[in-house]
Amino acid sequence: MSDETVSVVPLLTAFDAAAREGHITHAADRLGVPQSSLSRRIKSLEQILGVPLFQQVGRGVSLTTAGRELHERTESAIRELDEAITTVRNHADPDSGVVRFGFPLTLGPVSVPSMLAEFHRHAPRIRLHLVQAHGQALAQMVREGRLDLAVMIPPPDDLPATVLGHQRLLLHVADSHRLAHRKHVDLGELSDEHFIASPPSYHIRKELEKGCAEAGFDPYIAFEISEFDTIRALVAQGLGIALLPASETETAGVTTLRAAGIADRAIGLAIGTRHPSPAVHRLHAHIIAWTDRLRTPWDSE
Repeated sequence: MSDETVSVVPLLTAFDAAAREGHITHAADRLGVPQSSLSRRIKSLEQILGVPLFQQVGRGVSLTTAGRELHERTESAIRELDEAITTVRNHADPDSGVVRFGFPLTLGPVSVPSMLAEFHRHAPRIRLHLVQAHGQALAQMVREGRLDLAVMIPPPDDLPATVLGHQRLLLHVADSHRLAHRKHVDLGELSDEHFIASPPSYHIRKELEKGCAEAGFDPYIAFEISEFDTIRALVAQGLGIALLPASETETAGVTTLRAAGIADRAIGLAIGTRHPSPAVHRLHAHIIAWTDRLRTPWDSE
């Protein structure tokens, strides 16, 4: 390696953190170092390369043209190095290690905690970093190596995934709603209704819009919010109706019914495409065995 490369390598983690965070203080917090120390590392890197890598933008920073080119060329190398170190350390002791596990916003209050509690009883030295987000965000984090495993609904086509079960989407209405006494409804009957929905990027929102379009109308979205329990609370207040999976906990004042034309969604367990550690394999096997043993607790009837 050139003398410049030998000098630059120890500074690249500071550069990468600042590039990702867009803020020096946040990057320092991420690395667990003082802000002044991180700033010095970036200045040293700029002096070695002879070009500015960042420019001030408000309270944050953004990459210069040279900084963007450096980040594009070094980002994957830093991720590979981090993964290599983590894998080697985890393989040294298969009963310990860290697993970064993600799961969707429509699961969590009951099924995921009980599944993880059982795993912890069998593997108490394996630490879990948990992330809860919507499907597209989880898939991107798995692709980028920021998550080792993720339950996604539905699983993406470009990631190795095992189908765990299926989730049924139901129409949620207030107990006082005109449809509350029904067991099922055609979407065409809902053209005059006000809907409470998740953001457009969410799969449930896309399924709602697709189903309504096939029924001949565009749904009127009166409220838009990402938090599903809040959607159910708004439904209970009679502010609109919503298409959601059945809740794992009871919601007072809400009745559910089947909506014709809305298909069940596959629940998949996706794994990163690189080199999973023994701890990742262990959690992967546990989730599959757990759902099989309990006859797929995430199936909604």
